[in-house]
Amino acid sequence: MTGHTAAEADAALTQGAQAGDVVALGLLLERHRAGMRAVALSILGPGPDTDDVLQDAVLVALARIGDVRDPGAVGAWLRMIVRNKCRMLLRGSRPTEPLAGLSVPDPDIGPDEVLERHALRDWVWEAVEELPPTLRLPLVLRHFTESVTAYERIAQVLGVPVGTVRSRLSQARARLAGALSATADGAHGDARACTAESWGEARDTLAAAEAGHFGKVLTERWSPEIALMSGTTRIGGGELLTRAMDGDLAAGVRQRPVNVAAGRSLAVWEMDLVNPADDPDHCPPGVAWIMSLSGGRVAQLRPFHPVPLRDSLMPERGAV
Repeated sequence: MTGHTAAEADAALTQGAQAGDVVALGLLLERHRAGMRAVALSILGPGPDTDDVLQDAVLVALARIGDVRDPGAVGAWLRMIVRNKCRMLLRGSRPTEPLAGLSVPDPDIGPDEVLERHALRDWVWEAVEELPPTLRLPLVLRHFTESVTAYERIAQVLGVPVGTVRSRLSQARARLAGALSATADGAHGDARACTAESWGEARDTLAAAEAGHFGKVLTERWSPEIALMSGTTRIGGGELLTRAMDGDLAAGVRQRPVNVAAGRSLAVWEMDLVNPADDPDHCPPGVAWIMSLSGGRVAQLRPFHPVPLRDSLMPERGAV
Protein backbone atom coordinates (compact mmCIF):
# COMPACT_ATOMS: atom_id res chain seq x y z
CA MET A 1 0.00 0.00 0.00
CA THR A 2 1.49 3.37 -0.98
CA GLY A 3 1.80 6.22 1.49
CA HIS A 4 -0.84 8.15 -0.40
CA THR A 5 -3.28 5.26 -0.25
CA ALA A 6 -2.55 4.68 3.43
CA ALA A 7 -3.25 8.35 4.18
CA GLU A 8 -6.52 8.15 2.28
CA ALA A 9 -7.54 5.03 4.22
CA ASP A 10 -6.63 6.73 7.50
CA ALA A 11 -8.64 9.80 6.52
CA ALA A 12 -11.72 7.73 5.64
CA LEU A 13 -11.57 5.74 8.89
CA THR A 14 -10.94 8.84 11.00
CA GLN A 15 -13.86 10.67 9.46
CA GLY A 16 -16.06 7.63 10.03
CA ALA A 17 -14.95 7.43 13.67
CA GLN A 18 -15.63 11.14 14.14
CA ALA A 19 -19.16 10.51 12.86
CA GLY A 20 -19.66 7.79 15.51
CA ASP A 21 -18.85 4.67 13.45
CA VAL A 22 -17.53 2.21 16.05
CA VAL A 23 -16.33 -0.21 13.37
CA ALA A 24 -14.26 2.51 11.68
CA LEU A 25 -12.78 3.45 15.04
CA GLY A 26 -11.82 -0.14 15.79
CA LEU A 27 -10.21 -0.60 12.38
CA LEU A 28 -8.30 2.65 12.76
CA LEU A 29 -6.86 1.69 16.13
CA GLU A 30 -5.99 -1.79 14.88
CA ARG A 31 -4.13 -0.31 11.88
CA HIS A 32 -1.92 1.73 14.20
CA ARG A 33 -1.65 -0.58 17.21
CA ALA A 34 1.79 -1.89 16.19
CA GLY A 35 3.18 1.60 15.71
CA MET A 36 1.75 2.77 19.03
CA ARG A 37 3.23 -0.25 20.82
CA ALA A 38 6.61 0.34 19.18
CA VAL A 39 6.69 3.87 20.59
CA ALA A 40 5.79 2.65 24.09
CA LEU A 41 8.38 -0.14 23.97
CA SER A 42 11.10 2.25 22.81
CA ILE A 43 10.50 4.47 25.85
CA LEU A 44 9.40 2.08 28.60
CA GLY A 45 10.57 -1.35 27.46
CA PRO A 46 8.40 -4.47 27.84
CA GLY A 47 6.23 -4.84 30.92
CA PRO A 48 2.85 -3.93 32.45
CA ASP A 49 3.52 -0.17 32.21
CA THR A 50 3.66 -0.45 28.41
CA ASP A 51 0.32 -2.26 28.33
CA ASP A 52 -1.25 0.32 30.68
CA VAL A 53 0.02 3.22 28.57
CA LEU A 54 -1.39 1.69 25.40
CA GLN A 55 -4.79 1.11 27.01
CA ASP A 56 -4.85 4.67 28.35
CA ALA A 57 -3.84 6.05 24.95
CA VAL A 58 -6.64 4.15 23.23
CA LEU A 59 -9.23 5.67 25.59
CA VAL A 60 -7.83 9.16 25.08
CA ALA A 61 -7.93 8.63 21.32
CA LEU A 62 -11.51 7.42 21.59
CA ALA A 63 -12.64 10.52 23.45
CA ARG A 64 -10.61 13.00 21.41
CA ILE A 65 -10.81 11.58 17.89
CA GLY A 66 -13.07 14.50 17.02
CA ASP A 67 -10.15 16.87 17.67
CA VAL A 68 -8.05 15.47 14.79
CA ARG A 69 -7.69 18.27 12.25
CA ASP A 70 -5.76 16.26 9.62
CA PRO A 71 -7.45 12.84 9.33
CA GLY A 72 -4.76 11.58 6.94
CA ALA A 73 -2.09 12.12 9.61
CA VAL A 74 -3.95 10.37 12.42
CA GLY A 75 -1.12 7.84 12.88
CA ALA A 76 1.28 10.55 14.02
CA TRP A 77 -1.40 11.90 16.35
CA LEU A 78 -1.92 8.47 17.94
CA ARG A 79 1.81 7.94 18.41
CA MET A 80 2.07 11.40 19.99
CA ILE A 81 -0.56 10.42 22.56
CA VAL A 82 1.44 7.31 23.45
CA ARG A 83 4.68 9.31 23.66
CA ASN A 84 3.10 11.86 25.98
CA LYS A 85 1.60 9.15 28.18
CA CYS A 86 5.01 7.47 28.50
CA ARG A 87 6.72 10.72 29.42
CA MET A 88 4.11 11.54 32.03
CA LEU A 89 4.49 8.07 33.51
CA LEU A 90 8.26 8.49 33.74
CA ARG A 91 7.85 11.91 35.35
CA GLY A 92 5.26 10.52 37.75
CA SER A 93 2.82 13.27 36.81
CA ARG A 94 -0.89 13.01 36.30
CA PRO A 95 -2.47 12.91 32.85
CA THR A 96 -3.07 16.45 31.60
CA GLU A 97 -5.99 15.59 29.35
CA PRO A 98 -8.75 13.79 31.27
CA LEU A 99 -11.48 12.38 29.06
CA ALA A 100 -14.05 14.69 30.58
CA GLY A 101 -12.19 17.81 29.46
CA LEU A 102 -13.60 19.76 26.56
CA SER A 103 -11.29 21.61 24.21
CA VAL A 104 -11.33 25.38 24.04
CA PRO A 105 -13.59 26.20 21.09
CA ASP A 106 -11.73 26.88 17.86
CA PRO A 107 -13.20 29.88 16.00
CA ASP A 108 -12.56 28.09 12.68
CA ILE A 109 -14.71 25.08 13.63
CA GLY A 110 -18.30 25.17 12.46
CA PRO A 111 -21.33 24.29 14.60
CA ASP A 112 -21.80 20.90 12.93
CA GLU A 113 -18.28 19.82 13.90
CA VAL A 114 -18.74 21.09 17.46
CA LEU A 115 -21.92 19.02 17.77
CA GLU A 116 -20.08 15.96 16.40
CA ARG A 117 -17.36 16.29 19.03
CA HIS A 118 -19.84 16.67 21.86
CA ALA A 119 -21.88 13.74 20.57
CA LEU A 120 -18.77 11.54 20.65
CA ARG A 121 -18.16 12.40 24.31
CA ASP A 122 -21.82 11.74 25.06
CA TRP A 123 -21.36 8.31 23.49
CA VAL A 124 -18.32 7.62 25.69
CA TRP A 125 -20.24 8.54 28.85
CA GLU A 126 -23.20 6.40 27.79
CA ALA A 127 -20.88 3.42 27.39
CA VAL A 128 -19.23 4.10 30.76
CA GLU A 129 -22.66 4.04 32.41
CA GLU A 130 -23.18 0.53 31.00
CA LEU A 131 -20.28 -0.84 33.06
CA PRO A 132 -20.94 -2.48 36.45
CA PRO A 133 -20.25 -0.13 39.41
CA THR A 134 -17.10 -1.98 40.50
CA LEU A 135 -15.54 -1.28 37.09
CA ARG A 136 -17.16 2.09 36.40
CA LEU A 137 -15.74 3.94 39.42
CA PRO A 138 -12.03 3.13 38.88
CA LEU A 139 -12.37 3.92 35.17
CA VAL A 140 -13.94 7.32 35.90
CA LEU A 141 -11.28 8.14 38.49
CA ARG A 142 -8.49 7.10 36.13
CA HIS A 143 -9.70 8.95 33.04
CA PHE A 144 -12.16 11.66 34.08
CA THR A 145 -10.47 13.26 37.10
CA GLU A 146 -7.39 15.40 37.46
CA SER A 147 -6.11 14.49 40.93
CA VAL A 148 -7.15 10.85 41.53
CA THR A 149 -5.66 9.23 38.44
CA ALA A 150 -2.74 7.35 40.00
CA TYR A 151 -3.26 3.65 40.72
CA GLU A 152 -2.20 4.16 44.34
CA ARG A 153 -4.79 6.90 44.85
CA ILE A 154 -7.58 4.90 43.24
CA ALA A 155 -6.64 1.99 45.52
CA GLN A 156 -6.94 4.26 48.56
CA VAL A 157 -10.36 5.50 47.46
CA LEU A 158 -11.67 1.98 46.86
CA GLY A 159 -9.96 0.35 49.82
CA VAL A 160 -8.38 -2.36 47.66
CA PRO A 161 -4.81 -3.33 46.68
CA VAL A 162 -3.15 -1.63 43.70
CA GLY A 163 -3.16 -4.96 41.87
CA THR A 164 -6.95 -5.07 42.15
CA VAL A 165 -7.14 -1.58 40.64
CA ARG A 166 -5.03 -2.68 37.68
CA SER A 167 -7.20 -5.76 37.20
CA ARG A 168 -10.47 -3.81 37.37
CA LEU A 169 -9.20 -1.17 34.95
CA SER A 170 -8.13 -3.86 32.51
CA GLN A 171 -11.59 -5.45 32.73
CA ALA A 172 -13.28 -2.06 32.42
CA ARG A 173 -11.35 -1.14 29.27
CA ALA A 174 -12.12 -4.50 27.69
CA ARG A 175 -15.83 -4.24 28.51
CA LEU A 176 -15.97 -0.61 27.43
CA ALA A 177 -15.33 -1.67 23.84
CA GLY A 178 -18.41 -3.89 23.94
CA ALA A 179 -20.44 -1.18 25.66
CA LEU A 180 -19.47 1.29 22.95
CA SER A 181 -20.73 -1.10 20.29
CA ALA A 182 -23.96 -1.69 22.20
CA THR A 183 -24.68 2.04 22.63
CA ALA A 184 -23.48 3.27 19.22
CA ASP A 185 -26.97 3.42 17.69
CA GLY A 186 -28.89 4.43 20.81
CA ALA A 187 -29.77 7.76 22.36
CA HIS A 188 -26.92 9.37 24.27
CA GLY A 189 -27.25 11.71 27.21
CA ASP A 190 -25.85 15.22 27.09
CA ALA A 191 -22.56 14.83 28.97
CA ARG A 192 -21.74 18.51 28.66
CA ALA A 193 -25.08 19.57 30.17
CA CYS A 194 -24.74 16.98 32.94
CA THR A 195 -21.29 18.27 33.85
CA ALA A 196 -22.44 21.89 33.74
CA GLU A 197 -25.35 21.07 36.05
CA SER A 198 -22.99 19.35 38.47
CA TRP A 199 -20.68 22.40 38.44
CA GLY A 200 -23.69 24.47 39.49
CA GLU A 201 -24.58 22.01 42.25
CA ALA A 202 -21.01 22.09 43.57
CA ARG A 203 -20.96 25.88 43.75
CA ASP A 204 -24.47 26.06 45.26
CA THR A 205 -23.61 23.43 47.87
CA LEU A 206 -20.48 25.24 49.00
CA ALA A 207 -22.25 28.60 49.06
CA ALA A 208 -25.06 27.12 51.15
CA ALA A 209 -22.52 25.55 53.52
CA GLU A 210 -20.74 28.89 54.00
CA ALA A 211 -24.14 30.42 54.80
CA GLY A 212 -24.74 27.76 57.46
CA HIS A 213 -27.20 25.66 55.44
CA PHE A 214 -25.21 22.52 54.59
CA GLY A 215 -27.63 20.34 56.58
CA LYS A 216 -30.52 21.76 54.56
CA VAL A 217 -28.73 20.87 51.30
CA LEU A 218 -28.26 17.28 52.49
CA THR A 219 -31.96 17.02 53.37
CA GLU A 220 -33.22 18.50 50.10
CA ARG A 221 -30.74 17.13 47.54
CA TRP A 222 -29.00 14.08 49.00
CA SER A 223 -30.37 10.69 49.95
CA PRO A 224 -31.73 10.43 53.51
CA GLU A 225 -29.60 7.28 53.78
CA ILE A 226 -26.39 9.03 52.69
CA ALA A 227 -23.33 6.98 53.60
CA LEU A 228 -19.91 8.51 54.26
CA MET A 229 -17.42 5.90 53.09
CA SER A 230 -13.77 5.16 53.74
CA GLY A 231 -12.78 2.49 51.26
CA THR A 232 -15.41 -0.23 51.65
CA THR A 233 -16.42 0.81 55.19
CA ARG A 234 -19.32 3.08 56.11
CA ILE A 235 -18.04 5.48 58.77
CA GLY A 236 -21.07 7.71 59.17
CA GLY A 237 -23.96 9.53 57.58
CA GLY A 238 -25.43 12.98 57.16
CA GLU A 239 -24.91 14.05 60.77
CA LEU A 240 -21.17 13.34 60.60
CA LEU A 241 -20.89 15.11 57.25
CA THR A 242 -22.61 18.19 58.62
CA ARG A 243 -20.38 18.29 61.71
CA ALA A 244 -17.26 17.93 59.59
CA MET A 245 -18.27 20.67 57.18
CA ASP A 246 -19.34 23.06 59.92
CA GLY A 247 -16.11 22.37 61.82
CA ASP A 248 -13.94 23.16 58.81
CA LEU A 249 -15.85 26.36 58.09
CA ALA A 250 -15.58 27.43 61.72
CA ALA A 251 -11.81 26.90 61.45
CA GLY A 252 -11.72 29.23 58.45
CA VAL A 253 -11.28 26.57 55.74
CA ARG A 254 -12.95 27.24 52.39
CA GLN A 255 -13.38 24.94 49.38
CA ARG A 256 -13.27 26.04 45.74
CA PRO A 257 -14.25 23.65 42.89
CA VAL A 258 -11.57 23.25 40.20
CA ASN A 259 -12.82 20.24 38.22
CA VAL A 260 -16.08 18.34 37.88
CA ALA A 261 -16.79 15.02 36.17
CA ALA A 262 -20.38 13.84 36.20
CA GLY A 263 -22.64 11.19 34.73
CA ARG A 264 -25.97 9.69 35.75
CA SER A 265 -24.53 7.40 38.40
CA LEU A 266 -21.32 9.17 39.49
CA ALA A 267 -20.07 12.67 40.16
CA VAL A 268 -16.62 13.82 41.26
CA TRP A 269 -16.04 17.34 42.56
CA GLU A 270 -12.35 18.22 42.89
CA MET A 271 -11.70 21.15 45.21
CA ASP A 272 -8.88 23.40 46.24
CA LEU A 273 -8.80 23.84 50.01
CA VAL A 274 -8.03 27.36 51.19
CA ASN A 275 -6.73 27.35 54.76
CA PRO A 276 -6.80 30.37 57.08
CA ALA A 277 -3.66 32.50 57.14
CA ASP A 278 -3.01 31.72 60.82
CA ASP A 279 -3.26 27.94 60.26
CA PRO A 280 -1.97 27.25 56.72
CA ASP A 281 -1.56 23.51 57.37
CA HIS A 282 -5.00 22.88 58.84
CA CYS A 283 -6.03 20.79 55.81
CA PRO A 284 -4.24 19.29 52.81
CA PRO A 285 -4.28 21.51 49.70
CA GLY A 286 -7.14 19.69 47.99
CA VAL A 287 -10.02 17.26 48.35
CA ALA A 288 -12.12 15.21 45.94
CA TRP A 289 -15.76 14.47 46.68
CA ILE A 290 -16.38 11.12 44.97
CA MET A 291 -20.12 10.55 44.93
CA SER A 292 -22.32 7.64 43.89
CA LEU A 293 -25.77 8.77 42.77
CA SER A 294 -29.16 7.08 43.01
CA GLY A 295 -32.20 8.69 41.43
CA GLY A 296 -30.24 11.91 41.01
CA ARG A 297 -29.39 12.09 44.72
CA VAL A 298 -26.04 11.47 46.38
CA ALA A 299 -26.19 8.05 48.05
CA GLN A 300 -22.51 7.62 48.98
CA LEU A 301 -19.66 10.07 49.46
CA ARG A 302 -15.99 9.10 49.48
CA PRO A 303 -13.96 12.19 50.41
CA PHE A 304 -10.34 11.86 49.34
CA HIS A 305 -7.36 14.12 49.93
CA PRO A 306 -4.89 13.70 47.03
CA VAL A 307 -1.80 14.43 49.12
CA PRO A 308 1.61 13.55 47.64
CA LEU A 309 1.82 9.78 47.34
CA ARG A 310 4.90 9.59 49.56
CA ASP A 311 2.73 11.05 52.36
CA SER A 312 -0.39 9.05 51.57
CA LEU A 313 -0.07 6.75 54.57
CA MET A 314 0.02 9.67 57.02
CA PRO A 315 -3.18 10.54 58.92
CA GLU A 316 -5.36 13.10 57.16
CA ARG A 317 -6.97 16.06 58.86
CA GLY A 318 -10.15 18.00 58.26
CA ALA A 319 -12.24 18.76 55.21
CA VAL A 320 -15.30 16.88 54.11
